[in-house]
Amino acid sequence: MSGPRLDVGQWGEQRVAPGDSMDVAISLGRSYSGVEMRIPVHVWRAPTPGPTVFLTGAIHGDEINGTGSIRKLILEKPFALVAGTLLLVPVVNVLGFERHSRYLPDRKDPNRCFPGSAEGSLSSRFASVVFREIVTRCDYGIDLHTASLRRTNFPNVRGDLTIPEVERLARAFGCEVVVDSAGPQGAFRREACKAGCPTILLEAGEVWKVEPAVVEYTLRGVRNVLIELGMVEGRKTRPPYQVLVKQTRWLRSPEGGFLHFHVAPGELVRKGERIATVSGLLGAEHAVVDATRTGIVVGMTTLPAVGPGDAICHLAYLTKKEALRVDRAMSSLPDHHLHERMREDLASNVMVSGEDED
Repeated sequence: MSGPRLDVGQWGEQRVAPGDSMDVAISLGRSYSGVEMRIPVHVWRAPTPGPTVFLTGAIHGDEINGTGSIRKLILEKPFALVAGTLLLVPVVNVLGFERHSRYLPDRKDPNRCFPGSAEGSLSSRFASVVFREIVTRCDYGIDLHTASLRRTNFPNVRGDLTIPEVERLARAFGCEVVVDSAGPQGAFRREACKAGCPTILLEAGEVWKVEPAVVEYTLRGVRNVLIELGMVEGRKTRPPYQVLVKQTRWLRSPEGGFLHFHVAPGELVRKGERIATVSGLLGAEHAVVDATRTGIVVGMTTLPAVGPGDAICHLAYLTKKEALRVDRAMSSLPDHHLHERMREDLASNVMVSGEDED
């Protein structure tokens, strides 16, 4: 981390010694009613020195799969931390979370406001406090997200793979799909990387849900990263396959109507295969959407009523060689494997049928 760094053990008047765990809070100032606004943080310190890693959820206030994952980690502590420190932040955007909203009260997207300014707007000040209190204490970061409203995401890690330590974290997490992306301007992970804190992002599941398979997947990935960094003992869990993806694309509906899919989240599709059919309310077919290239379905709409141009399916593009490797790996997986349970769970939120079904 370049520049001034805050002491990970000192939080106002509270001191967290090595080997201790403590609940602390970050003050955001006062609300409209004059009540102090605070972000709860759990500091978990190992007895011996090591890296400091933040784990953040709900930067978008309605994306709470990460919140559920971090709470489970705090409550159960499913592994022993042998070195370093974890900063566990279940809800970053407490202002949006309280209002069941993705955004901050001034209608800004918090994940476009970093690193913020102490003298700027509400959203800019919020970002400045979060950035100073979390990022400047840490060596690495993992930021947990879900798909936006009325969408679901098959788990995929995103990071700027031109940064060696980001690629190291992204590979270690153990996602099947790793997307090479620096992120948009003002994004938390992008600005954290600029500040010298390599950070990755996990996209998984839907808004306003704590999905058990997503939580299991997230905690497995966090443990993998901590093993990689020497903070937890053990062996990393390897995914059945892993592809580094440089290009993704949302496929859009050419017509309005009622949608049903022929593919499910996490599925491998070949170029030209039918993705979805759009029909009228009485069943007349209006349009079909085919895969423009071979790839893995990493995102889908969960809203069956679509209009012209609506995004319906997010494909992570693969080469022919990668597709062959993925196909072989998927075909050998037992039904109880986490990858297969994840696909089944996420598919329960969309209507999937064969091409010949009405």
